[in-house]
Amino acid sequence: MKNITDNFGTMYTPVKALVVFQKNDPQGSTYIESYDMNANGYPVNAHPLSLTESAALANALDTSDELRRNFLKPLGLLPKNVLYINPDYDGYALWYTPAMEVALFFLDKLAIPNGKAAIPPLIWKASKKELYIFAMDGVEAIEEQTPLYRAPFFNIYDDGRVCMGTVSVDVRPDCLLQEFMQLWESYFFNSYFSHLLGGKSPVRGNIIQLWQSLIGSGKAFPIPELVKNGRTLKKLLS
Repeated sequence: MKNITDNFGTMYTPVKALVVFQKNDPQGSTYIESYDMNANGYPVNAHPLSLTESAALANALDTSDELRRNFLKPLGLLPKNVLYINPDYDGYALWYTPAMEVALFFLDKLAIPNGKAAIPPLIWKASKKELYIFAMDGVEAIEEQTPLYRAPFFNIYDDGRVCMGTVSVDVRPDCLLQEFMQLWESYFFNSYFSHLLGGKSPVRGNIIQLWQSLIGSGKAFPIPELVKNGRTLKKLLS
């Protein structure tokens, strides 16, 4: 037989095992027994859990909890463009960006040159693994009943979910809020737009001609070209 262990990734070696015993009585008294692990991975040297071992276990658990507590924690004051934060470990953030000019990239087959163009105000909803983007007609009075429009880009499904394609999304468990937002915006704008999803144009006219006319022109994004998707901002708070 051939030894292939050198081909494995990082190996973790068992060093300690804990067994929790509980009395079968109304008080349910608990006793924890600790085992060391020998070179073959078998438990040996059974003994009551010591104070040193208890402290080491508490530190390990506290580190895990600390990572969770830092997820979406703001670095300083809460950014003014943040609308909502669900700080659970599997939570999400909701924020907006105003109308602005950004660099956009397109695959050659679309016949749209890469370059800077104006985009409308956007609503972003992101978790550790998924991103949703919607457009708005302004940012003067954002509230729960604010109507949402389809984001006027390629690679976005009808429900607003972004297809990240080959982009490798890597959001750390302790990612702070500002870093989280910058990371997702960077993922989106630094990837190449390639095709439409869902079979419908996200704008009223021809989306290719729209971006051909906007790239490098310095013109504002034509808000009347946006298409409502029948949702309001409140729908995203779930």
